Amino acid sequence: MRIYCDFDGTVTRRDTTDLVLGALASPAWEQLEAAWVRGQISAAECMRRQISLIQGSDETLDAVLDSVEIDPTFCRFVAWCETHGLPLTIVSDGVDRFIGHILRRHALGHVPVVANRLAGRPERRRLKQPAMKPGCAAGSGVCKCAVATETSSGPIVFIGDGRSDFCVSSRADVLFAKDSLADYATGRGRAFHAFTSFDDVTRALARLLAAASPAPRVRALSL
Repeated sequence: MRIYCDFDGTVTRRDTTDLVLGALASPAWEQLEAAWVRGQISAAECMRRQISLIQGSDETLDAVLDSVEIDPTFCRFVAWCETHGLPLTIVSDGVDRFIGHILRRHALGHVPVVANRLAGRPERRRLKQPAMKPGCAAGSGVCKCAVATETSSGPIVFIGDGRSDFCVSSRADVLFAKDSLADYATGRGRAFHAFTSFDDVTRALARLLAAASPAPRVRALSL
């Protein structure tokens, strides 16, 4: 079993990229967002063009990232996965620099992350998308389907909340969903576990692991 988890809106309380753009980019980022929602540009193009609008120094960027709150139960979940030998990877169509900074604040910098890569320098930032795949159904900079299927040989657990998770949700053997991902799964008759915190995810996975474990043998005693 391998666990893949979205980041923005799933681990964090709100979308980190939107927060950074709202604080440090020109209002044009919202026009790009609207064009993506209308289907005029892909998610990958939208992200590239939005990131290029970010202004400010690294210190200014870090100050914005320091305001991002995460689900307080996520740290316990990471520890539980490590205790039970369950590989956990964050797979996000967000930005590695943003995610890494937030994880390090919570002593979680060791958690593997697959995301878009921030490049360039202050005032001339750009986005690299090494995990983008031609023909990706979601049109994202990170093809979550490819990440999950190419790096896992066993059952796939996926935890998410939003639009970038729609496609990969159909590849998961066990799906945890909330918000628009839960609505999407419900509309397609897709089985999923609803959750509001990572404590919910931990309890559900613990039950699944217990059900999958072989019953202990009882050795007969010779009288």
